[in-house]
Amino acid sequence: MAAINDLISQIQDETLRNRIQEEVSKMAKQKKFGLVFEEHMPESTPLYDMPIKSGCNVMRRDSKDDKSIYVVLKVEDDTAVCVKPEQKDETVTFELKDIVRVAEFGEPIYPYLKPLDSVCNAPDSDLWHTLIEADNYHALQLLEYLYAGKVDCIYIDPPYNTGAKDWKYNNDYVDGADAYRHSKWLSFMQRRLQLAKKLLNPAESVLIVTIDEKEYLHLGCLLEEIFPEANMQMVSSVINPAGVSRHGAFARVDEYIYIIRIGTSEAQRVNLSDEWRIRPNDKRATMLRWNTLIRTGTNVRRSDRKNLFYPIFVREDGKAIHSVGEPYYGTNLNEVQAPEGTVAIWPIRSNGEEGNWQIANTGLMELAQKGYVHLGRFTETGMAISYLKKGEIKKIESGAFEISGYAEDGSVMSDTVATELVPGTQWRISSHDATLNGTKLLNSIIGEKRFTFPKSLYAVHDTIRFFVANKPNALIVDFFAGSGTTMHAVNLLNAEDGGHRRCIMVTNNEVSADEAKMLKDKGYQPGDAEWEKLGIAHYVTWPRTVCSIKGQDVNGNPLKGDYLGSEPPMHMADGFKANAAFFKLGFLDPTAVSLGMRISEMLPTLWLKTGAKGKCPELTGEQVPDMLILPENQFAVLINENTFADFAEKLAEHPEIQTVFLATDYEVNYQSMVKNLNVENAYQLYQDYLDHFRVNRGRN
Repeated sequence: MAAINDLISQIQDETLRNRIQEEVSKMAKQKKFGLVFEEHMPESTPLYDMPIKSGCNVMRRDSKDDKSIYVVLKVEDDTAVCVKPEQKDETVTFELKDIVRVAEFGEPIYPYLKPLDSVCNAPDSDLWHTLIEADNYHALQLLEYLYAGKVDCIYIDPPYNTGAKDWKYNNDYVDGADAYRHSKWLSFMQRRLQLAKKLLNPAESVLIVTIDEKEYLHLGCLLEEIFPEANMQMVSSVINPAGVSRHGAFARVDEYIYIIRIGTSEAQRVNLSDEWRIRPNDKRATMLRWNTLIRTGTNVRRSDRKNLFYPIFVREDGKAIHSVGEPYYGTNLNEVQAPEGTVAIWPIRSNGEEGNWQIANTGLMELAQKGYVHLGRFTETGMAISYLKKGEIKKIESGAFEISGYAEDGSVMSDTVATELVPGTQWRISSHDATLNGTKLLNSIIGEKRFTFPKSLYAVHDTIRFFVANKPNALIVDFFAGSGTTMHAVNLLNAEDGGHRRCIMVTNNEVSADEAKMLKDKGYQPGDAEWEKLGIAHYVTWPRTVCSIKGQDVNGNPLKGDYLGSEPPMHMADGFKANAAFFKLGFLDPTAVSLGMRISEMLPTLWLKTGAKGKCPELTGEQVPDMLILPENQFAVLINENTFADFAEKLAEHPEIQTVFLATDYEVNYQSMVKNLNVENAYQLYQDYLDHFRVNRGRN
């Protein structure tokens, strides 16, 4: 503020100076509690496959020294005459090969998916996973159009902002010397998390974010700000038992996992080994848990819960509850008469202070009659009484715990030891070792030195499983896909329990800093084929996806070993009965879309919007058909509205098709056609798509 005040004092116009000083003073009095950071403008995105033409924005491909955005005035042969928006009188000429078209903040985009490859190892299954090569911000915009409010689980492992060259902002690496490193990272994450929130099912879903000590505090505040209504918890997970040395500090062995539970989302009890238990090898930890009836912790005094201060009348032999009295608000306990042959037990704490019970008197008697209240021995202050909470009762009534008998006081007994549990927040699980089950596993599939610090397959598998074990048809998204561990984990989970969960992964196609230097030394630039084939999407994520599904390494040799913890053993060489499609995100000319000229490019988007059922359809040849009836994909497209009668007749032959796309410019025509079709979902092409990305850009 001192610097701002100094600048204000230099303003010559007294009226203007006083006015500005007044406004700044008002602003200074408005404190923002919580996370405060410099909000940087979003990153510009290079569009390597988009043509350069008059009026578009471009930047230099090798932007190390010049990160400016230029506007193209005209294109002449192999050159473009450009100008900076703020210096319109100074033109500069670039060769087309040295510049790339870019999308800037606030600029409407019209994304489409260009098919690159696919792997089909389950031809009889309609389940198809998806990998999208893209800047994840633009991919999230597309996913918002496709799946707003429909995603069950988002798992992401974002860049940790370590100070090394591990992520880019405005197409340049952010290193530890950048004074705005943390605020750039927060701006980068904020925009993506805001879009991610729109994807999650508000009724029941979960966001899982991994992070290390560099940004966990900032990230926690950001998550609280974006998801104020959610339940947030942080888990500490050991991923490198050997430790990563820190100069002059303790070696780092763990990282952190933020769990953001939305709506009614809960961690599910799942089958886990002893090392997951808070007290390893202690079977009591997984037997029925009896909780003390007298309140402990907070609000433990009688005055805190006056309605929960009442007598429990226990038989003199201590073997049963006779009855329960009404809440007592008086001061003389002796005036309460116990029924003959009983003793009045009050919630008196061990220090003699009057406390209160955990539950109301009416509910207690009902629990006692079902055997869910256990009587201990008489004490100087009364009697030790315990009861079963709702979660423990559910174990019995669901059949997870069998009643083996009843105690003398009528309380239930069970010899069952649970194999399923929800663990604590400290995970020291041997299979989560990122070296053994991350780096070495990945290297055995795709070869040495292609990717640094991949997650343990089982760390991702286990974390996701707590929230989708009861959702065999869950939709799971990872928009920081990295080496592709998440889809691998989803396939493993499906193979274990017969699930039909679908995974969508997004990753860019960046090369490492060392690879970028090597490629530049050879004269290559981003967008060149030699450059792109070494990018993470093509060189790591997709090869791993194909290899893990086929059960082969990149050289076609069978994978060695079994997946850990699977019963019966699952051999890696068997692969997975799964399918996956690989796309690259591109951008369309909105004029061509509105004229209905890009149906072939739009098909993958329509396929994804209807649930990616069956292999993605393709149009071959230049002739555009009047309609597409696609029973295998469970959707249909009317391209020529003049053929609607024929379209409706053919659609009636396929009741399995419940989603249609109708191409018409007129709302009246669209509504009329919908009324004559017996389908659950209908969309107006291409207006629905254009309106979403024009009006609800999500970029601001």
